Amino acid sequence: MAGQSDPHLSVFSPPEVEFLAEDEMVEIIPKLSLGSLHMICGDFGPFRPNIASEVPLWLAVALKKRGKCDIRAPDWMSVDKLMQILEAERESPREFQPLPFHYIEISKLLFEHAHDNLQDIYMVRSLIEDIRDVRFHKVETGLQTISGRTHAVKLKNLSAMEVNIVRPFMIRTLQAFYKHDSPHIIQQPERSGSRRPQAPDRGPRRDLRSR
Repeated sequence: MAGQSDPHLSVFSPPEVEFLAEDEMVEIIPKLSLGSLHMICGDFGPFRPNIASEVPLWLAVALKKRGKCDIRAPDWMSVDKLMQILEAERESPREFQPLPFHYIEISKLLFEHAHDNLQDIYMVRSLIEDIRDVRFHKVETGLQTISGRTHAVKLKNLSAMEVNIVRPFMIRTLQAFYKHDSPHIIQQPERSGSRRPQAPDRGPRRDLRSR
């Protein structure tokens, strides 16, 4: 994956984080009868019209595109719930409110593929953007408090995208502090090919010419 080739970048790119989020379970309302679907990740179904079923988000999107189901918005995506979360985020500058680990990616996929199943979609989108901005500001503020005496940082209830953005910065920052305070801890390995091997000193050379 992209992030694994360079440790200084985010571990995953945004599309890769979104791909992982597609395994989250959501509720669908089937529009027709459909037998069980046998997938590598498990079996889903059988499906009956107007009877809710839980499936992975990727399967819900695939069925939605074919007009075979509606996707039920998660409870946390209601306007009332999001307003409560936003208010709590603003009132607690040092704490993050519990949200689904992939709340950013789930909402993005539902906005794109199930917008007709979401109530008050413009308000919901605006509230989620506000929540994301407040949380990102908290992250930035928290990183400014890191000092040379910081050995670990605990950030509870961060989402996948937030962790993905913060992790490489924090690693570089802490390494810089450790290297500055204790340079003997982090040393650059010597290149084996940059130096020629030296022959051991066996004392003065003897003249081997015949007399």
